[in-house]
Amino acid sequence: MLLSIAVMLISGMFLGWICKKMHLPALLGMIFTGMLLGPYALDYIDGSILSISAELRKIALIIILARAGLSLDVADLKKVGRPAVLMCFLPACFEIFGMILLAPGMLGITVLDAAILGAVVGAVSPAVIVPKMLTLLEEGYGTGKSIPQLILAGASVDDIFVIVMFSAFTGLAQGGTISPVSFLRIPLSILSGILMGIVIGYGLARYFGKIHMRDTAKVLLLLSIAFLLVSAEDRFTDILPFSALIAVMCIGISLKRERTAVA
Repeated sequence: MLLSIAVMLISGMFLGWICKKMHLPALLGMIFTGMLLGPYALDYIDGSILSISAELRKIALIIILARAGLSLDVADLKKVGRPAVLMCFLPACFEIFGMILLAPGMLGITVLDAAILGAVVGAVSPAVIVPKMLTLLEEGYGTGKSIPQLILAGASVDDIFVIVMFSAFTGLAQGGTISPVSFLRIPLSILSGILMGIVIGYGLARYFGKIHMRDTAKVLLLLSIAFLLVSAEDRFTDILPFSALIAVMCIGISLKRERTAVA
């Protein structure tokens, strides 16, 4: 396992560097690394790593969204306002409707299959968007009109919307029916995730203000809480639907507002 991790990291950084020299995203080089070392090419990755790959991807996503939250300012989000709300679902709706209109004729599939495909295409990748928007924030591009902040806020909520739509369409394809309750889960998941994140972030800000801790300990505590939230979402989603990933992002936003130096 250690040899596989070392080879993955070195190869990923090297191919990422090559892609940057070619004016391509470094992430592309890391994707090539996974394809090259994966089981369908050189098959050089230890099986024990592949068995926990889903958890590793989830950990990476949690870290990315936590960093995004710690970089977002509430004042900037207030300034964006209505466009940020529309970004959460409007682009995905256009992509789903566009796929329904074009895919049956072009690809020879049913309207329902086209709707499922549209829900897949409409999903954004926080792993790609968030780091790029953070780079734009650091370099000052588009910050005058809060464009990176708008996209950051919309990207995290967009996934919840398309996941619910995908579940509804696949349920129909399997002979089921669409339940109105499933659509009520969208605003409930978003609101409960925001509320939970704000409360936890405020609590952490007060705790860090009273208890002196090293920065590494604060990071470990923040990540541990994020892992607990994601685990709780998987276990209790039928009882109380909430988005753990939005909660993680809101913890960072709340922490930045209450204790900027700590963030």
